[in-house]
Amino acid sequence: MHPKNPFNKDYNFEKLIAVHPALKPFVFENEHGNKTVKFANHEAVKALNTALLKTHYGITYWNIPEDNLCPPIPGRLDYLLHIAELIPKIEIHLLDIGTGANLIYPILASRHFNWQCTASEVNQDSLSNAQEIIDKNPDLKDIELRHQQFKSHILEHIIQPTDVFDVVVCNPPFFKNRTDAEQSNRRKFKNLELSEEKTQNFGGLSNELWYKGGEAAFVQKMAEESLQFKDQVQWFTAVISQKENLKNIKRAINKTKPSEVKIVEMEQGNKQSRFIAWTFK
Repeated sequence: MHPKNPFNKDYNFEKLIAVHPALKPFVFENEHGNKTVKFANHEAVKALNTALLKTHYGITYWNIPEDNLCPPIPGRLDYLLHIAELIPKIEIHLLDIGTGANLIYPILASRHFNWQCTASEVNQDSLSNAQEIIDKNPDLKDIELRHQQFKSHILEHIIQPTDVFDVVVCNPPFFKNRTDAEQSNRRKFKNLELSEEKTQNFGGLSNELWYKGGEAAFVQKMAEESLQFKDQVQWFTAVISQKENLKNIKRAINKTKPSEVKIVEMEQGNKQSRFIAWTFK
């Protein structure tokens, strides 16, 4: 995990429960005598996220529908900490592609870094939920939401002629279809020797989890569209969960003739991921 990530250390569950008592039923001692939660349980992850956002960022209201993606906050913050190193300036305007109902990148970017944030989302219900989070937290009032009405586009119809962004962030849907997502989830739970009735601990709607062709196709489409906005965006970035996709993704990006392409490795516990970044500047 990034050395500046405040979630590097073990959670102080006493403090978190004091701030958000609804977390208490999900906390238990494991075989090593350490307090933790069942990360296989969607409600446990949701309660933990709520407690973390209240404790560290003063977010008094954060809620997502049961079927929406519930992101792990430390990993999402790690991405932004690396972005901060990529763009060494204080005032950053960030565009989040596919913010979801959870609004997590704009929340972390605005509260941890004081960045200006704009976010897009294709699902209207998710967008409405994100707007409710903004409306109920005065500290988030400057976050702007935009509806992507065209599912076949990513940046087009979102970036307007007068917009200027320092960075675009994106956590693409990485499965190719529903079957691909379900098979991956079953493998994960088998490897972890977990048995939960609900096998999607972080949840997720179809548009959050899969895209025709998977993350490789999504980022390739994003790269094609990025060429249109090369004078309005300093850095385009996207998380790549599957390392084997990097070669094709990088080839697609290079076709747009960027001035620089970077791959930044990230590690959270046993999970390894990375993001790719390209610029025309």
